[in-house]
Order: sequence, then structure tokens, then C-alpha cells
Amino acid sequence: MSKSGRPREFNKPKVLDAAMDAFWLKGYEGCSTEDLCSSTGLGRGSLYNAFGSKHELYEQTLQHYHEHWIQEQTAILERPVPVKERLRGLLEWAVEKDFEDSSKGCLLINATMERGRTDSMVESVSNRHVERLEGVLYRVIEQGIQSGEITSERSALELSRTFLCSYYGLRTLNASTRNRDMAEQIVEGTLANIN
Repeated sequence: MSKSGRPREFNKPKVLDAAMDAFWLKGYEGCSTEDLCSSTGLGRGSLYNAFGSKHELYEQTLQHYHEHWIQEQTAILERPVPVKERLRGLLEWAVEKDFEDSSKGCLLINATMERGRTDSMVESVSNRHVERLEGVLYRVIEQGIQSGEITSERSALELSRTFLCSYYGLRTLNASTRNRDMAEQIVEGTLANIN
């Protein structure tokens, strides 16, 4: 406490990043209040005063994660290069992220696997991420159809949903099998389906 009796200020994005790392490493159920205090540097009282509850902190970390990564994924898909290069870029980015030495997989996929059926907040944040990514994919694939780069008779919606399924399947397999050769074959197979 400062002399005026107010709690000391803290950097909320840094605290969310630290809490996110704790949840990412241990999952929601495995992460104790002590783990969160240790990772964020906040005392129990400060943590609850700032975030209300463990669940509210978890929600804010998932939202923080969603906002950061949807921006990065969108930036890859909106680069001023041919459509198929953008789609390849997203898949290759996912493989690089998933096989980094420090990779713990995708936090939203992990959260959905752990709590998606029982926690409506997790389901909501995950659905929001998928819907945003699908919307960007749809626009990009529609551009490819309009420009003639994609000549498939399937609709942009069907192609974007098929791509999205491959993308999330790839990320889930990367986390569970740790097989980079398989991942690279999935990338090539996914791209071959968009002709």
C-alpha cells in the first residue's frame, strides 16, 4: 500500500500475460490461486480486488489471448500477396508456433478441450475466435475466386470451412503427436484441396 492507502498500480497487460502463462501451463483446474499470485507477483487480495475471481481472471486472459492472436492471423491473411500464399502463410505460421521449443499448444484449443463443454464463457470466447477467423478466410477465398486464382466449383463458404477444419485439426494433431513431418504433409494436402 502507498502512503495514501491506495493499492500500488500494476501493469494489467503484463499481469494478464503472466496469468495466461500459468493457465497455459497448468490448465484452469490445475492452476491454484498460489500459482497465479506467484506468476503475476500480486498478493491474493490484490489479485481478487483487480479481477474479482479466478474465473474472471481466466476469462480476461482468454480474451486477451484471442485479441492478440486473431490480429496476427488476420495480418497474415491480409498481406498483399496471392491468396494461396496467404493461406500457406497461415498454415506454416501455425506449424512454426506449434513446434517452437516453448510451445504449449494453442491456449484456446487447450481451454476448449478442458472446459468447453462445461464452461459457457470458454465456449463463447472460442466460438468468437473461430467465427472471426472464418470470416477472414471467407473474404480471402472469395477474393481468390473473384480473381480466378481459385477455380474450384465449391463456394467460398464451403472452402473456408473446410480450410478451417484442416487448420484446427492440424493444430490439435501438432499438440498431441509432435510429428512435424505429418504437419507438413497436412499443410500440402490442405492447400492442394484449394485449387
